[in-house]
Amino acid sequence: MTPADVRLRVAAIEAAHDDYEMAHSDEDSLHHDVLRAIAAGAPNAAELAAEALRTLELDFPRYCA
Repeated sequence: MTPADVRLRVAAIEAAHDDYEMAHSDEDSLHHDVLRAIAAGAPNAAELAAEALRTLELDFPRYCA
């Protein structure tokens, strides 16, 4: 996983803002994937995490059951 990969996924999440349930699900998946990459020893862990956390700046509802 590269920072560019994460940026593409963040952009896709932002593009899905009209379907906030999909955006929230995709955000969760991205965060999990980044954590898995970090746990596996990604050398660019801090950069991956910083890019993934940009989703928190996106404005869409995040409901949890």
